[in-house]
Amino acid sequence: MKKIILQALVLKNFKGVKEFKLDTQGYNVQVFGDNGTGKTTLFDAFIWLMFDKDSQNKKDFQLKTVDSIGKEINNLEHEVEGIFSVEGTSLSLRKVFKEKWTRKRGAATTEFTGHTTDYYVNGVPSKKKEFTDAVANLIDEDVFKLLTSPLYFNEQLHWQKRRELLLQISGDITNEDVINSNKELASLENILNGKSIEDHRKIITAKRSEINKELTRIPIRIDEVRRGMTDISDLNEAEINERIQKAEVLMMEERNKIAEIRNGNNILDLKGQITFQQAELEEKKFEYTEKNYAALNRKRAEIQALNDKEANYTVDSKKAYRKHADLMSEHAELVEKVDKLRNEWKTADDETFDTHALACSTCGQDLPEDKKQTMLENFNAKKAKHLTNIAVAGKEGAAKVEQLKVEISAVTNEINAIDAEIKEIQRQKQEASQQFEEMKAQTTRFEDTGVYTSYQTEIAALKEQINQIQDTNIQVIQEHEQTIKNLDNEIMTEREKRARLQQVQLSEQRIIELEAEEKELAKEFEDLEHQLYLTEEFIRSKVTLLEEKINSKFKYARFKLFETQINGGLTETCETLYQGVPYSRGLNNAARINVGLDIISTLAEHFNVACSIFIDNSESVTELIDMDTQIISLVVSGTDDELRVEQNQQLNQEAI
Repeated sequence: MKKIILQALVLKNFKGVKEFKLDTQGYNVQVFGDNGTGKTTLFDAFIWLMFDKDSQNKKDFQLKTVDSIGKEINNLEHEVEGIFSVEGTSLSLRKVFKEKWTRKRGAATTEFTGHTTDYYVNGVPSKKKEFTDAVANLIDEDVFKLLTSPLYFNEQLHWQKRRELLLQISGDITNEDVINSNKELASLENILNGKSIEDHRKIITAKRSEINKELTRIPIRIDEVRRGMTDISDLNEAEINERIQKAEVLMMEERNKIAEIRNGNNILDLKGQITFQQAELEEKKFEYTEKNYAALNRKRAEIQALNDKEANYTVDSKKAYRKHADLMSEHAELVEKVDKLRNEWKTADDETFDTHALACSTCGQDLPEDKKQTMLENFNAKKAKHLTNIAVAGKEGAAKVEQLKVEISAVTNEINAIDAEIKEIQRQKQEASQQFEEMKAQTTRFEDTGVYTSYQTEIAALKEQINQIQDTNIQVIQEHEQTIKNLDNEIMTEREKRARLQQVQLSEQRIIELEAEEKELAKEFEDLEHQLYLTEEFIRSKVTLLEEKINSKFKYARFKLFETQINGGLTETCETLYQGVPYSRGLNNAARINVGLDIISTLAEHFNVACSIFIDNSESVTELIDMDTQIISLVVSGTDDELRVEQNQQLNQEAI
């Protein structure tokens, strides 16, 4: 087992302790002191050195020294150093917490700007990560707190975390182990079918609740159905069906009689004549239209064709005019450019050599003859080249002007030709339109002809004959319709009786179904009750096995992992017991410390590591249980105004 033993703990300006060295030399020690002398501060310093927290697992505690009115004293370095023996090898860890004061540019004094922490491993200045890595390689933070304080497990660790840790130490119990321990649970494995006990209990609870609600609702539904049933003792379904069938036959006979009257032979013959006359009238109308409107339609098509042709020439005319305008604009620009070149050539040709340039600009003496000759030749060459360039550009511009004149003439001829075509089309269109109007004025509508009037007169006479025949049959038809109405009312009355009869039959069938459903639900409820009993019996068996297994790992501590509810169910918990007394209810301080030491002993064996244990308020314990590791007891002593340390030389040397 890996053993981490505290050889010495040195404090400087830590939580009011100006300077103190706890020199254990690896032995068990007792630290005596009155209240407020700094006993708990030793344990706080021990934990802060390792993990930046105090013994109560708080990170934001007051570690800086304060004066009598609680004000922090500035410019102090707060330091803790721990010297450990780890498997016989010495390890020094030191941490220095201090204020940072900075003088800003232009200021006469410094001002507080925060805190810094310096770290040392075996006396070597280290970065924070190097320091925390050294601590992490030594021991895990959670494990360290569990192994250094007998109160941490029961007072600072959440009960669920305690429960998880106990299950980790002892190992959980499988469902198979529990079922094998109780013959009554043999059928439970098939019932669970792979589900957990917790999930199955949730399913059972939900189903029981729903079934119970349904069992409560079914009698109410049956009563509602019975109250909705009417008296049908005077009704016979066969007689009702017979009366309905007889009335339907009579109704059909009355409808046939009405149809015969409305579709009499005279009326059908007259309607046939009307249909024949209307067909002939349509044929006469078609012949008249073909004869009188064909020429008119042809003339209309001729006008439309001229309109289309005019539209096409109009588009061509717009393009030609646009092209003519572009050419005229380009011609004017070129003429202006040629005139400018002509003036430029005249100006360049009139230019003469400046004779003043033949004398020195500084002294005024004439330049050498060869220099004069060169300057004159350069001037003439440059002038000749300039005149040549202007002449070439002028000739090119003049040629382009002549070319544009030809193009403008061609476009002008094209415009004249298109305009002539448009005028000719407009003349033809005007002539055709005049002819169309004359033809239209000479054409008569078919509806205004004598043929149309003759056919319409004959058709109207046939319709009048039909109306006269129908008027004579109206009274007879009304009598038959009244008979049909009476028969229909009779059928509706009988159908209502049959519906009442059928509704009662359906209600009786629904009552039978509800009663059968009630029996089935009651049976299912009983089965769920049995399953719930089996799950509770499973939990009780598992509780017994689990608590026995966990408790076997400890000498004094016992653990209650489940609590029985008022309704007989079980709920998870984790309560430490000592001689049957719950830790959280009535256990005295001495028992709390000893049961905590017993837990540390088992945890140390589980994690395969032992650490120095701090026991605060140990004066309340007359006898500590045997521990195979270093014990640092913090004892309240009213006679000690300052901390006093006593070593116990009887510590097993394996712990040193």
